[in-house]
Amino acid sequence: MSRWLPSLNALRAFEATGRLGSYKKAADELSVTPAAVKQLVAKLEDAFGEPLMRFEGREMVLTRIGAQAHYDLSSAFRQISFAVERIRNACEDDRLIVSVEPSIASAWLVPRLQHFRDQHPDIEILVDSSLAIVDLSDDAVSVAVRFGVQDHGEHIAHRLFDEHLSALCSPGLAAGPPPMTEIADLQNVALLRWDLSAYPWAVETTKWNFWHTWLEAVGANDVKPGGGINYTDYNQAVQAAVSGQGFILGSKPILQNYISSGLLVDPFDVSAHPGIGYDVVTTTQALDRSKVQKFVNWILREAQL
Repeated sequence: MSRWLPSLNALRAFEATGRLGSYKKAADELSVTPAAVKQLVAKLEDAFGEPLMRFEGREMVLTRIGAQAHYDLSSAFRQISFAVERIRNACEDDRLIVSVEPSIASAWLVPRLQHFRDQHPDIEILVDSSLAIVDLSDDAVSVAVRFGVQDHGEHIAHRLFDEHLSALCSPGLAAGPPPMTEIADLQNVALLRWDLSAYPWAVETTKWNFWHTWLEAVGANDVKPGGGINYTDYNQAVQAAVSGQGFILGSKPILQNYISSGLLVDPFDVSAHPGIGYDVVTTTQALDRSKVQKFVNWILREAQL
């Protein structure tokens, strides 16, 4: 003989009423009417053939059977709630993965990340610093910081800052001898270059890392760039410039920490403005996650400082 199984709604109505001591409070919690809650509890009592609660004056109390049933049900609902939370946590990776090109990561993002950690200590971040363009639509990576990309497709993009490209060197190299006072002086010093030939997708970045492109943009077409050293790692080129080995074409927004601390200077006070910039990019689906919203809002504020 099969046994009758009460509906989940009836069990929830009884558990909420017993816990809150009121049909109305239970109805508010369950978003139904008090009459509906009372009817569900009544059906449960009819099915069991025992009263589960009664009124003593105006106070609702559980009967002996009701108290035992309520204890077991409350424990069961707590277990269900715990299980649902564990499933939710398992489905959502606790880490926020941010894809960012290595030069931007080391020179600009990483030095500022502690600000984000101070504000959101519960959010773990994984910085994926690679020159590869990741596919944000696969949900593995939530946010990317990209440079020189003109079309982000259907992704959501916010401009962090426009590019300002300058000839930067160490204070010692700028002071000389001989002192670096005119752009023409670049013909007589080592010029450090970032070699991106292995990355055919980086068309705009490659174009603006040629010294002759920059010289033309600042109106110094007659200056012939001298020789120097090529680096496949932009961070190595920056460190070479800091140590006084030559000039580097540097992004003022990205290398602002180096400039503010006096490690690099712009002796000519001239910048090229390529019309491209740095964007934080994400997807509509990723923005549904509060941690992604918090990171995007934070990085946009940092870019304005």
